[in-house]
Amino acid sequence: MSTMAGAAIGGDELLQRASALVPVLAERALVTEQQRRIPDETIKDLVGVGLLRIANPARYGGYGLDYDTVIEVGAVLGRGCGSTAWCFTVWSSHNWLLGMYPERAQEEYYGSSPDVLSSSGFNPTGKAEKTAGGYLLSGRWDFSSGCDAGSWAILAAFTPEHGPGLFLVPRRHYRIDDTWFVSGLRGTGSKDIVIDQPTFVADHRFLSYHDMGTAETPGRAIHQRPSYQLPSFCIFPFNLAAPLLGIAQGAVESFENRMRTRLAAVGGAKMVDRVNIQSRLGEASVEVDCARLLMRHDLHEMLTRAARGEMPTMEARLRYRRDHAYMAKLSVQAVDRLFEVSGGHSLFDASPIQRAHRDVHAGSHQVALMWDTYAEQYGRVRLGLEPTDIFV
Repeated sequence: MSTMAGAAIGGDELLQRASALVPVLAERALVTEQQRRIPDETIKDLVGVGLLRIANPARYGGYGLDYDTVIEVGAVLGRGCGSTAWCFTVWSSHNWLLGMYPERAQEEYYGSSPDVLSSSGFNPTGKAEKTAGGYLLSGRWDFSSGCDAGSWAILAAFTPEHGPGLFLVPRRHYRIDDTWFVSGLRGTGSKDIVIDQPTFVADHRFLSYHDMGTAETPGRAIHQRPSYQLPSFCIFPFNLAAPLLGIAQGAVESFENRMRTRLAAVGGAKMVDRVNIQSRLGEASVEVDCARLLMRHDLHEMLTRAARGEMPTMEARLRYRRDHAYMAKLSVQAVDRLFEVSGGHSLFDASPIQRAHRDVHAGSHQVALMWDTYAEQYGRVRLGLEPTDIFV
């Protein structure tokens, strides 16, 4: 077993480092959109201040922190660039996920560097045929955020024995098809991953959704981390909701700064004196605050219970899923509220709030954040019915 344990860094220090990057990311946000991927300079910055190692198990360069720190950092980065925050939490989620695989797969993944990155395709659209010692995998997976920077891809397919699960595939075995021409989160570079001809994937590079959902993964006993004692789908959607929270916080800050100096187009009155501007800022800011408090409450609750060896009830699991979606809903409402009164100049590419408006809506379309779906699922359980969603 190789060991590359990272130096101890506290969560507060990492949050300060993330905050220091916010102005840099904001300045680079337009270029990030134009490139339709995260710029190499941004990845270098994230690596340089150690943010991409937070999710790693301690033996592979991590700091001994749990996954709530990743989510907090993702929300901070979203204030500067939604696409960067999205890719940060996605990349981090994969490095956290690797701690659930068999130890041999972890060694292979982290063998080159503790700063290794990977993309994914969690929709089981691939084809996996059992063969001696593993599977023959092929197919196409869309929405693979951050794939240009990835050395691996984590790709889902159904298997005859274990149902759906995730295959760990090195970069040389797949190609990237540039399909990412979209309205929002353009900088995530969420292109398609394609394996044209069946490629061999060894058994130890497979992780079943069943094991993730029951927290009985092969790596559970290897790393002392409460989050590995939880059903994975209680945590994963935070990776999607936290960047939206950050985008909304950034919109509040941009709106406030702009209104402090803006004069009305007709009459030249100060915008800060308008009641509608004041009230909308008040409403949007409390929506963002509520989303943040909800996130922190749920993370603290689930990790505290996991540390005591308690498995969340089905009601709690669906409440977490409900809350992920509600965080997204609150974030969208906050940005919409401000964008509506931001005036014509907010339409220009140079305006941060138009980007926030497009990005927060794009992110909220992720299937794991659909409010109608998870409000219904939670309501079913509260009424004594069984959930119909398998990812709980």
